[in-house]
Formats: sequence, C-alpha cells, structure tokens
Amino acid sequence: MLKPLLITALLLAAGHGTALAADVRSVQELDLGRYAGSWYEQASFPMYFQRNCAGNTTANYALQPDATIRVNNRCEKQDGTMIEAEGIAKPSGNGPAELKVRFAPAFLSWLPFVWADYWVIALDDDYQWAVVGTPNREYLWILSREKTISAELFKQLSDNAKQQGFDISKLKMTQQT
Repeated sequence: MLKPLLITALLLAAGHGTALAADVRSVQELDLGRYAGSWYEQASFPMYFQRNCAGNTTANYALQPDATIRVNNRCEKQDGTMIEAEGIAKPSGNGPAELKVRFAPAFLSWLPFVWADYWVIALDDDYQWAVVGTPNREYLWILSREKTISAELFKQLSDNAKQQGFDISKLKMTQQT
C-alpha cells in the first residue's frame, strides 16, 4: 500500500517541477492591413540584431501584394547612428497571428532555419499596441503606435506575457526620445 502512494507522490512532484505556465497563445484574429505601419518598441527580450541598440527602436511593416510583409527594423546606437535590418514576414499557415519572419537574403529563403516565429500574442482592438512573442518564450516585444505608453498599460501588457509563461524579469526597457 505504501509503495503505490510513494510512486504517485514522486510522479506528481516530478511533473510539478517541470510544468510550464499556460501555452503561448496567438490572438484569434489579425488583419495584416491594419497591423501594417509603424510601431515603437517599448520593451523586449533583445535579439542578436539589437545587441548594439541604445534606443529609438522601431518596426515598420508594409503589406505586399503577394500577402507577405516587408519588415524594416531600426534602432539608434549610442553614437547616434542607426542600425537597420530588412526582412520579410509571411503567414505560417497555423493561425492568422502566427507569422514566420526572415532577415537572411532571399536566396536562402528555402532553408527552414532562416525563418523565425513571430506570434502576436496580445493586440489592442484598435491596433494601438501589440505583444509579440515566440512559442519557445525566447523572444518578446511590447510594441505601440505611440513612442511611449503609460506605466499602467505597460504593466497590463507585461502581465499578459507573464501569464503565458514569459519571464518578464528579462524585459529590457527601450528608450524612446
């Protein structure tokens, strides 16, 4: 009798220690035409491209006739010069807000590993703010149409990410001037 109880307790303890928070979920609807345009980064888990960014980080998305999205990411370095990365995004086919993005040259686009996940996981009804993440929780961005957002809204958006299992202590605030 004691042996089955011990095994059950050990299994429950093992499962409890490895469980993640809720799965990362993308939003149910995304109108790419409305999503296109300029976004200001408020905070992020910086990716390699951003290692030299000091602030004024923006993303500009332009919907193309073939339903892809031209991506232009920019940021300002400490010395005031700009860093720019051009890419392309496309629907992944798994959901309207689950995209794949590539910054590698077009001739490499046939390679699966040059495409990265870009999931819109929270979105304002009026497309004034968005939270973007990856299903493995490695990257996260909080974006808005305005240069800055209120502390209350920022807390709401970061809490949304936390509820989806993102470690928001890793968020790096983005200076917008």
